[in-house]
Amino acid sequence: MNLFELNDNYKTLASRDDLDPTILKDTLESIKDDRNTKLDNLASWADQLKSEIDFMTDKKKSWEEEITYRKNKLTWIKKYITDVLDDAGIKKIATENHLLSARNFKASTIIDSDDKLPDKFKITETTTKPDKKAIYQALKAGEEVPGAHLKANRNTVIK
Repeated sequence: MNLFELNDNYKTLASRDDLDPTILKDTLESIKDDRNTKLDNLASWADQLKSEIDFMTDKKKSWEEEITYRKNKLTWIKKYITDVLDDAGIKKIATENHLLSARNFKASTIIDSDDKLPDKFKITETTTKPDKKAIYQALKAGEEVPGAHLKANRNTVIK
């Protein structure tokens, strides 16, 4: 079953993005279908949402790659223009649509090898974070861990 096969009540719900969980629950409970029909329609809706999430995730990755590609192309084009101006000894030039000028900006610091740098040029950062695996094992063993607790994690598998 896909989104087009959902009955009208569920289609209406699926098309609404403004429903908070409480209203959604109340609305679902007001639909007078038998349990299996209701669960089947909800599982189909969940499948559709999963497909949409997967599609959007792929699109996001594709857009990020395209942005990176275009940023690299922009960098190359600007460097090429700078090289052309420098080779011709031109500091400033006006074209029909643009005013171009090659300028010196703050130099970039390039680190060739972290290992060769003297300690006075290094920053030491200390990161502290909870050891969730150790906390889980302690809580599971019945030990009390202040500031942490186990939360049940039940979910439904839809196939």
